[in-house]
Amino acid sequence: MTNNQIHATEATNQSIPIAISARHCHVNEEDFYYLFGRDAALQKWKELSQPGQFASQHVLTIRGPKGQIDKVRVLGPFRTATQIEISQTDAIKLGVTPPIRMSGDLEKSESITLIGPHGTRHKKQGLIIAQAHIHMAVTDAAVFNVQDKEIVTVEICGDGRQLRLMNVAIRVSPAFVLEMHVDTDEANAATLQQHSIGKLIKME
Repeated sequence: MTNNQIHATEATNQSIPIAISARHCHVNEEDFYYLFGRDAALQKWKELSQPGQFASQHVLTIRGPKGQIDKVRVLGPFRTATQIEISQTDAIKLGVTPPIRMSGDLEKSESITLIGPHGTRHKKQGLIIAQAHIHMAVTDAAVFNVQDKEIVTVEICGDGRQLRLMNVAIRVSPAFVLEMHVDTDEANAATLQQHSIGKLIKME
């Protein structure tokens, strides 16, 4: 099939809930205690939509060559590697050029400085712009006829504006609940509010 013959079809009429993911930080235990002190505990502030994930009570400052952003929320639980996710607008303010990556893909990502109440940590890598993605359970993937790491397009409708977001990655796990994650720039482009929905367009 040539590129001119590629066409899009609706995989299903089932709607996909969309969540707007603001800038945030995942930390490993070593960095957490360095930034917040040995007596600190990663305390839950509120549950997130994906099982076992939560926003903590802790915030930190991220600093780049041209600026800094305060009150970046730390999410839990701990990760094996510290990862900071921002938008392109944030990147311009900081003066950095992070790659668009899936969570966990940190090799040769952008450097950033983390500032906590008890210490400052410079990370040589770990700063990314998160690729738009859809969390799915195994049963959801069967309904949509997609596989883990497959790339799809999603049609989303905001307040009077319709947008097709390409290069959306599928993430499948028995632990996931169905939800698409976009960053604040993508949400603003589509004039999205929380609890918006999208429709998956499967490329063939």
